Amino acid sequence: MRAPTLTSILLLAAAPLVAQGGVRPIDWDSLAAETVRNLSAYLAVNTTNPPGNELAGARFLQRLLARDGIEAEILDTAELGPGRANLYARLRGAGSGRKGAVALVNHLDVVPATRETWSVDPFSGVVRDGYVWGRGALDMKGEGMVQLMAMIALKRSGVRLDRDIVFIGNADEEVAGAGAEVFVRRHADLLRDVEFLMTEGGGNEVEHGRVNYYGVGVAEKRTFWQRITVHGTPSHGSRPTKLNPVPRLVDALERLAHYETPLHVTPGVAKYFRDIAPQYPAPQRAWLSDVTAALSDSSARAWITDNVYWNAILRNTISLTALSGSNKTNVIPPEASAELDIRILPDQDTATVRAELLRVVHDTAVHWHTLLPPRPPLESPVETDLFHAIERAARERDPGARVTTPMLTGATDRPTYRALGIVTYGFDPFNVERTEVQRGVHGNDERVSLANVGFGVHYLYDVLRYVQ
Repeated sequence: MRAPTLTSILLLAAAPLVAQGGVRPIDWDSLAAETVRNLSAYLAVNTTNPPGNELAGARFLQRLLARDGIEAEILDTAELGPGRANLYARLRGAGSGRKGAVALVNHLDVVPATRETWSVDPFSGVVRDGYVWGRGALDMKGEGMVQLMAMIALKRSGVRLDRDIVFIGNADEEVAGAGAEVFVRRHADLLRDVEFLMTEGGGNEVEHGRVNYYGVGVAEKRTFWQRITVHGTPSHGSRPTKLNPVPRLVDALERLAHYETPLHVTPGVAKYFRDIAPQYPAPQRAWLSDVTAALSDSSARAWITDNVYWNAILRNTISLTALSGSNKTNVIPPEASAELDIRILPDQDTATVRAELLRVVHDTAVHWHTLLPPRPPLESPVETDLFHAIERAARERDPGARVTTPMLTGATDRPTYRALGIVTYGFDPFNVERTEVQRGVHGNDERVSLANVGFGVHYLYDVLRYVQ
């Protein structure tokens, strides 16, 4: 399965559009070029978080929507603080209200970028060598612009909408998720009729130009960050004492580092392994076809868990990250602490997980503090109109395409919206090489190809058309 070229992307499905009666054909070349120009300008709006400055990004998108007669509201400026905001817009159709709405959600903020480590200005939005460059090109201003332009394309083409299309830009996804939390808390009325929601967290796997699968994120792991602290008595380092908290902390960390959390297969992960199994030779194909059974076989378990991603979606994980003790070599500190990046599977109970961690450490001198409590569990069904619309659009581009359900090991705003009962999917409109994603997202020289921009708008447009 080869990634489509820009030419083939832009020529897709023009004839069926004309045949739909009243639907105006779209000049996909022109729309792709317009999307590139808009994305370039959007990347030049610096919304680095901290501090955010999402209000400037919201105003930019508001102006773009207004050009096509779509009114957008800037919300929550007081609640989010100076320079910060959420954005909300809705495209209503002739059949508005007949079916639940589809929400397209993106975040306005981006992570910091250091100019000296980039080959271009990270906030220039420069178009060069077939790419649009800039912080947020992939995460996630590029996807946000594709969402906006796909919605505009629906309006321009006159496609009958039985489902409203809702567009939401959130602040603060990259730090604390306050934008989505405030939006859900204050504007539940704007979401009352939303049946489906799409945002980041899908992930299409592309290697050497070959699309292995189109991913729909139905689940993600939950952050359960912890700080553990041991108190002691400060003294001079030249006089060792049993009241030094550092060795006791080290003992606790060693026990956690060697603890293997139990393996557990969730429904979406089982489907993911079944879907990718045909890519592998025997006996791996059989192992992945029934991963639950395979994990009881030592050879299969060793092969499966050797893959860092597969291991992470099959168990709760603990990464020892930050350490703190004395700030001087010759001083025994009054306390020593460490921070743990703990990610738990969607169906895990936090009280049970915490009790197990206490059992493993087995030291009452070690005090636990939750730094980031988990968001609501996220596991959405796959037998839905939207999932089938994604399958249809993907297979029109590639008849042999696999559409599957990779679990996100990171975190998005999806659980915040899922708590309202909305079926929430991670959807990736781009076919980006795996190495490019790893290099660019939160890294240096983040960029998205012009071909992918055109592909993404047309792909999402078709998904939204088919779910009506």
